[in-house]
Amino acid sequence: MTDSPEYFVHPQAICESGSIGPGTRIWAFSHILPGAVIGNDCNICDHVFIEGAAKIGSRVTIKSGVQLWDGVVVEDDVFIGPNATFINDLFPRSKQQPSVFQKTLIERSASIGANATILAGLTIGRSAMIGAGSVVTKDVPPNAVVAGNPARIISYCETNPAEPALEPLSSGGRDPSAAAMRVVTLGVGNASWWRLPSYEDLRGSLTVADFSGDLPFAPKRTYFVYDVPTTKVRGEHAQRHCEQLLIAVHGSLSVLVDDGRDRKNVLLDDPRLGLFLPALTWGTQYNFSSDAVLAVLASREYVSEDYIRDYTEFLRRVGREP
Repeated sequence: MTDSPEYFVHPQAICESGSIGPGTRIWAFSHILPGAVIGNDCNICDHVFIEGAAKIGSRVTIKSGVQLWDGVVVEDDVFIGPNATFINDLFPRSKQQPSVFQKTLIERSASIGANATILAGLTIGRSAMIGAGSVVTKDVPPNAVVAGNPARIISYCETNPAEPALEPLSSGGRDPSAAAMRVVTLGVGNASWWRLPSYEDLRGSLTVADFSGDLPFAPKRTYFVYDVPTTKVRGEHAQRHCEQLLIAVHGSLSVLVDDGRDRKNVLLDDPRLGLFLPALTWGTQYNFSSDAVLAVLASREYVSEDYIRDYTEFLRRVGREP
């Protein structure tokens, strides 16, 4: 037992590490190997095993029955539920230890449910939520909620569905005086719904996009996304300067809209509605229906340097990283 006035170790726990932060509590029958690093104010519950090359941040809760092996890195404010399982070798053999164990990173404020299994070499994004019993085989984006075997994204944390509170989508002539009613803010930065003029009669339906007046910008580029498997995720980036308008011309999909402060989920399922994403807005598309076709209008030509693909970098760019 390690005796320190700065942190607590239960008499029936074994703590062989000298790198334990103040305020941390290590409960009965837990075993912490030499070299393990544990931050401040953590709660290590009964029957937890932590290997010597594992690193745990501050204010982390690790419930009973969890083993954290060499190569597992847990950042601040993470919750790990009972009996969650981590792996650091995808091809284990008895008495054959790899020269380097694969790194598994659990980013800050993520939560991992009871009995979830996390394969080696993955990153669980910040504030993500892993459902109980999930088998996670791929990286999980920031703020995503995943569940199942294999785990797939079912929603995003701290978001409310955003409904377009526009005037009724009816046929008829265009009324320029009603233009303001065709644009409604989403409640996430300057993102907004855009109602495109549409016409219906016995011959079918027609939706129009006049580049000079019906859109938030004059497009320089367009592309179409289709044949996306339901389990796959698109987007997961922001752009420094380019603006976009997303239209589901067929089928449906969900879009996460995030400005670094607020987030909302949007269902795109009507070709008469466009979702405007200004520059410096994080967008993620998921839950594509099998027949979904997404049209994207962009205000600029493609420039790879315009993309921000790391969520932490995005938060820094919009001044939200603590």
